[in-house]
Amino acid sequence: MAPYEGIFPAIVTPMSPDGTLNEMAFREVMEFNIQAGVGGFWVAGGNGESVLLSDEENMRIAEIASDQNRGRINNIMHVGAPTTKSAVKLAEHAAKAGAEAICCVPPFFYRQTDEAIVEHYRAVAASADLPFYVYNLPQSTGVEITVELMQKIQDAVPQLAGLKHSSINFANVREWVKMDLKCFIGSSMLMVPALSIGAVGCIDGPPCAAPELWVNIWKSWQTGNIDEAMDAQKKASSFTEIMREAGVHSGTKAVLTERLGIDCGSGRLPNPPLEGKRRENILQRVADLGIGAVMSMASDD
Repeated sequence: MAPYEGIFPAIVTPMSPDGTLNEMAFREVMEFNIQAGVGGFWVAGGNGESVLLSDEENMRIAEIASDQNRGRINNIMHVGAPTTKSAVKLAEHAAKAGAEAICCVPPFFYRQTDEAIVEHYRAVAASADLPFYVYNLPQSTGVEITVELMQKIQDAVPQLAGLKHSSINFANVREWVKMDLKCFIGSSMLMVPALSIGAVGCIDGPPCAAPELWVNIWKSWQTGNIDEAMDAQKKASSFTEIMREAGVHSGTKAVLTERLGIDCGSGRLPNPPLEGKRRENILQRVADLGIGAVMSMASDD
């Protein structure tokens, strides 16, 4: 089994002009990243706009991702939903579709007790019986996965393997390592600092559009060349800054459209599109970083 480490881009969901899922473009984006050397994908997460998609769309994404992957890397399929019933349905489908692992935000909108969150996770993880990753994204869910809560989850969820840590509480990376959890840092600008205290890799949106920048960080780190890793981090962070200014959903899709020569569309409304002079400016700044076009790579079989 391939290790859960390195770069796991939070893959975008390309859209056709009519706003529907663009399956061909999704395959192209996925293959581009695989050929760049990523370790896996965080599928239908925040950057994939899963909360703006229907259950049927999210399930189709799980099927496409597994079919395109063919066991080459590890797909961690996001199945988070406001209700346990929906999350369980998505988890069961992800396992049947062939996902290597699943991940899940805590139930959101209505505030829940720790016990309710733990039970939600227990039911979701059991329904797939795959390696399970918690998604700690308090700025969007309103739920901070504290050390105390994580211990309760670990005690109740035997499938628990690790988490994506997107909280501003950076020091907790070390706490997750002490708990023997695989911690992926959720900020692509903090990969090197996170690796230095025990994180196993990075999961974020910007690496989806320029995976080679973060693969360079990982390779340098793996060979013990810390200076090279830090230099690579500086360039990667510059790219992330541009994407944050552009709006990460439409920004990453715009860069992928430019690099792959296929239309990946924009973010699904209400996520705003990136258009006109602003789009031109963003793409020029990306080009100035030396991030250029690549050949189409998706397999036809």
